[in-house]
Amino acid sequence: MQFKYPLILASGSPRRQQLLREAGFLYSLRMKSVPEDFPEDMPVAEVPVMLARRKAEALRPELSGEIVLTADTVVIIEGIILNKPADEAEAFTMLSRLSGKMHQVITGVCLLSSEKTVTFSDLTEVYFKPLSADEITRYIRQCQPYDKAGAYGAQEWMGMVGVEKIVGSYFNVMGLPVHRVYEELVRW
Repeated sequence: MQFKYPLILASGSPRRQQLLREAGFLYSLRMKSVPEDFPEDMPVAEVPVMLARRKAEALRPELSGEIVLTADTVVIIEGIILNKPADEAEAFTMLSRLSGKMHQVITGVCLLSSEKTVTFSDLTEVYFKPLSADEITRYIRQCQPYDKAGAYGAQEWMGMVGVEKIVGSYFNVMGLPVHRVYEELVRW
């Protein structure tokens, strides 16, 4: 799918690339490394949009008639952001915390050209069944979810057997609310 302006995806996420490919978007890849820190007192729901915008702004000087797409996904439980786990122990702690509870997944998106910026976020509620220690350990060892916020991928085994219900966009949980991106690009 071709839009009025060439689309640049500024993300190393294989899931975001896959989602755009499968939705038929034509895009090129271009990335810059930016810090992913945020102020401790920032409301957690604002963090993903702020990070997505920071990633896009890093590419603004290089744009010439293109639109850059960036995104950042956070998992929030009880008001706390669960980032990507550093190791097996941290992944186990995160998944144990999610076990038997509802959490929120928020993806912040930024669409940016040299003249215009659009930001938005999408929120999905995810309900986990109670998980045994063996289930959590098996998943971590098989899937090594160290590149995933909250230590799980909805498209992997944990999502298939551990998620009881999703309220909102499944693709948002994977890392990109494709329906919202499409709507904004059509409006552009």
